[in-house]
Amino acid sequence: MKSIHLLGVMASLALLTGGCAGQAQRAPVAADPYEGFNRAMFSVHRKVDSAVIKPLAKGYDRAVPLPAKVGAGNFFDNLRDLGRSGNAFLQGKGEAGATGMARLVVNSTLGIFGLFDVASEMGLEAGNENFAQTLAHWGAPPGPYLFVPLMGPNTPRDLVGWSVDQGLYPLWHHVEDQPALRNSLAATNLLQRRALLLPLDRLLDEASLDPYAYLRDAYLQSRVAATDDDDPASDETSPDTDTH
Repeated sequence: MKSIHLLGVMASLALLTGGCAGQAQRAPVAADPYEGFNRAMFSVHRKVDSAVIKPLAKGYDRAVPLPAKVGAGNFFDNLRDLGRSGNAFLQGKGEAGATGMARLVVNSTLGIFGLFDVASEMGLEAGNENFAQTLAHWGAPPGPYLFVPLMGPNTPRDLVGWSVDQGLYPLWHHVEDQPALRNSLAATNLLQRRALLLPLDRLLDEASLDPYAYLRDAYLQSRVAATDDDDPASDETSPDTDTH
């Protein structure tokens, strides 16, 4: 379950609200031909989140001490460096790929299986490459905007990219024959990521009279920012390209 891949999106919400200069001011033109369906799915998502996921995330946030939450976040994030590194190499970013591999080695050893982010303290900053960005680098168009309940804003390209990234995520392969442990880790990862969004929930409701359109535009803005360096000649904000 990708669930809350809204972390970057919520950062974009803050950028759009603040009216920051440069990239944040580039308002994408949404290709949203399925808006009626998407709005219905957005409504379903918010109801399920309000009834189940958000209360659980609040309970997790209150019950788990901050050091434990930081450690859990670092643990799950550390293993993502393998995929980030591989995608960086696939995008021709050799330095970023090497940095990702170095981060994985350092944090898995000195950082005690990734519980501590020693690599960042050493100046090895985490990348953000994923397979959806690799597809963009290879010229794949994003396709129309889609909202998927329990996953959030998406495009067909991002759904394919996420599926590949999840399939290669090393943790799941180590616990694939232990369903109870796998489910517990997946639930912890979900609640950990959802808890990070709790302070920003009010922003979505108060920033606009139309939260659906506001979130959609923030998501598309974040994807433009993430892929601009991969294909600077392309303009994903143009409706003529059937993208954003």
